[in-house]
Amino acid sequence: MDFFIKWNHKSVVMFVLASAVLFNPVLTYAEQISQALKITVDTNEAAKDSQKKIDKLDEKTRQMLEAYRATIKETESLRIYNKQLKELIASQEEEARSLEKQMQDIEQTQRKIVPLMYRMIDTLEQFVDLDVPFLPKERAERIQKLRERMRRADIPISEKYRQVLEAYQVENNYGRTIEANRSELKMNGETRLVDFLRIGRVALFYQTIDSYESGYWDHESGTWKVLPHSYRYALQKGLQMARKRAAPDLLTLPIPAPKDMR
Repeated sequence: MDFFIKWNHKSVVMFVLASAVLFNPVLTYAEQISQALKITVDTNEAAKDSQKKIDKLDEKTRQMLEAYRATIKETESLRIYNKQLKELIASQEEEARSLEKQMQDIEQTQRKIVPLMYRMIDTLEQFVDLDVPFLPKERAERIQKLRERMRRADIPISEKYRQVLEAYQVENNYGRTIEANRSELKMNGETRLVDFLRIGRVALFYQTIDSYESGYWDHESGTWKVLPHSYRYALQKGLQMARKRAAPDLLTLPIPAPKDMR
């Protein structure tokens, strides 16, 4: 029995040893597979890490590329803006030079135009004095206002010149219109209220309010003269036409013949 037990124990030991020798290649192969798997896993992990790094680098590169493109675009915009700014500055400088020259020209023009305007006002006043004596107060006041405005520093030269030309235009328009107005007439030391009829600046007539007396301005003598009663109706009709109370029609009135300028 003891022998059997000993032998059996030895047999077991031998069996174990034999099994270890027999299965050793299998264990070795399994370890290799395990190591290979580990290497594969490690490699995959390393590849993942590398891919992450590559992705990060790619994202960073993309961001840098976008930033570069944005910088290029902004640089181009700044270049165009700077070009336009230079052109604008050059234009403003040219305009400043032009304005400076204009100011110099204006100063020279003002030195010439102011005396000219005074001469124009003097000429206008002389013309009114020599003209048919209609609207004497209104025309005299217009000239007086021109002289007053010429002395005012708050009115620009251009506005003063415009008003002088406007006064000339008003006088010029008198020659193309007919007009009726009621005013005082001083004649033979007597002042009466009469109706005046102006036909352009060719003829000037008057008629008393009661239509009893009619007369005209005589250019040759520079005085008022009475008309025959035969002109009374024609003058009444002329006054109605001037006031637009009657249709235009022919009038039989004495009109002075034009002077011989030879």
